[in-house]
This record gives sequence, structure tokens and C-alpha cells, in this order.
Amino acid sequence: MEMPKATEADKERFRAALPPDPEVVVKPMFGNLGAFVNGNMFAGLFGPTIGVKLSDEDREMLESSERTVPFGPAERPMGGYTGLPEIWNEEGDGDTTRARAWVTKAFNFVAGLPPKEPKAKAPKK
Repeated sequence: MEMPKATEADKERFRAALPPDPEVVVKPMFGNLGAFVNGNMFAGLFGPTIGVKLSDEDREMLESSERTVPFGPAERPMGGYTGLPEIWNEEGDGDTTRARAWVTKAFNFVAGLPPKEPKAKAPKK
């Protein structure tokens, strides 16, 4: 399974799409980035693709109206996440605004979910 690495420009575009909320936590993930709220990932970056976790209604709306892509490795895309259209990476400011709107929808949806419980630490040997 190939793991594409995000370029610095990809990472900058991803960060620019995130809502300016103090609850947003960005973490590195396998050479890419993930954005979390309450311990749950609401958006991620996989190579040049931004993926979002949306409500079923919002996901259906986005996938039926835009050229979305699977999010994650082709062999095993992440369930529950939709990749924003890759053409938006090249089209300019209007598409940055659209990406920001969908990432914000994802943030609002995931912020309403129960906080993720931290994993128990394994006992020392």
C-alpha cells in the first residue's frame, strides 16, 4: 500500500481550510496531517487530497453534486470520509472557499459527536 506524502503547499492549503477554532488540533499522520476536535478526526490530508467526515445528509449532497474522490489508499479508502474534488486544488480562491465551507461542516458535525476516550496505556513489562 503506497502512502503519498503531502507537499508543504498541500499542508498549507489544508491548514488554510481549517476553521479558526481553538478546539482544532492538527497532528501529523504518516507524512500527512489530520485535524481533530474532541479527539475525533474531522478532516485529513492524504497526499494532495483533503478528506472530510460529514453527516450522511451532507455527504450525500457533496458526493451527488461534485467530483469527489475516495479518501485514503486506493486499496483501502477510509470509510465515512469523502475526498474533496482534486480539481479544487488547482482552481484558485473560489475553491479554497468551497473547501473551507465543507471542512467547517465536517468540524461542526464531528464536534457534536461524543469525545473520543483516550486509549488505555499498555502495562509496563
